Amino acid sequence: MKNFQYYTPTRVIFGKDTEDQVGDLVRAQNCTKVLVHYGTGSVKRSGLLDRVYASLDAAGVSYVSLGGAVPNPRLSLVYEGIDLAKKEGVDFILAVGGGSAIDSAKAIAYGMKYEGDVWDLYLKKTPPADATPLGVILTIAATGSEMSDSSVITNEEGWLKRGLSSDLSRPRFAIMNPELTYTLPEYQTMSGCVDIMMHTMERYFSHEMDTGLTDYLAEGLLKRVMEAARVLLKEPQNYDARAEILWAGSLSHNGLTGCGRTGDWACHQLEHELGGMFDVAHGAGLAAVWGSWARYVYPSDAARFAKFAVNVMGIPYDYADPEKTVLAGIEALEDFFRSIHMPVSIGELGVELGEEQIKELAYKCSFMETRTIGGIRKLDKEDIEKIYRMAK
Repeated sequence: MKNFQYYTPTRVIFGKDTEDQVGDLVRAQNCTKVLVHYGTGSVKRSGLLDRVYASLDAAGVSYVSLGGAVPNPRLSLVYEGIDLAKKEGVDFILAVGGGSAIDSAKAIAYGMKYEGDVWDLYLKKTPPADATPLGVILTIAATGSEMSDSSVITNEEGWLKRGLSSDLSRPRFAIMNPELTYTLPEYQTMSGCVDIMMHTMERYFSHEMDTGLTDYLAEGLLKRVMEAARVLLKEPQNYDARAEILWAGSLSHNGLTGCGRTGDWACHQLEHELGGMFDVAHGAGLAAVWGSWARYVYPSDAARFAKFAVNVMGIPYDYADPEKTVLAGIEALEDFFRSIHMPVSIGELGVELGEEQIKELAYKCSFMETRTIGGIRKLDKEDIEKIYRMAK
């Protein structure tokens, strides 16, 4: 087991009607004015935003609002939020929505404390030194951004999607009411389940084998998310299943399932470029590339893939042909993705990749041929191209 640090400062307020506590939670931050940042309308249509405003009013908290966060959140809206927050004297941000609103809020929080272009931070030109504090009311189980140190932003100039991780952006509190996820369309729900699983799997597929406890935590989380996803296909308003995936989303990305080992993260890097270029749903994009990535890299650590096949997917271990176990495990997960109506190829996303697009995706994914990606196997630009071709 490798040395590690585990830091989860976010206070979680979980359960029915917990959003009604937001006014008191924000007031406890000793702020003078709040930026309420949300998405494109669902929080309005559901009445959630009105309840948030009523709670803030009752607590005597002053606020301004900025909507418009979309999947693969845009840098242009981040700039707008920074300008608004500085003009209005904001000193706390409340994100109401899913990962897009939260990631956008985190970028605004960085930009409010940075004198230069906030995009410089996402390009790793300089590390962030400060960020405005923020809190979250979560409406979808997916990204885990409500407890994580990370955010991902898309720059419309060149359609580059880049991430930034810093403890400065961890939310002070996260309000999680499973009932707020009832109205999500099936596609968003299942895409979120894939995202949750992939956050755990990116950490699970690591060369460290002496991490038994962390492995058990990861394997249990993965199996429970799959069980809950199957329930939600039939019963989209099943409270217990919604609660399980909502909590799993936080645990999958707050560092718990990666303690003591290094992760891989190649699939996320591959998907980021797809999301940046074609604006696909993140979880669906991950499902579309995972099988091709797995088949390409598994020879670098077949034992780890076999363990996944047996302990997570329930594949009997074939002692005569261990590779058969590995491939059966990969196919079993793809079958699960199919069963919840998720794609297992880029073509199933509705994207037809040409050779020039493959080269452009690989060029951007390799940061213009300045880096490799992955942990199980280091992947350069040529490797990345091959995986995109396999995933077509």
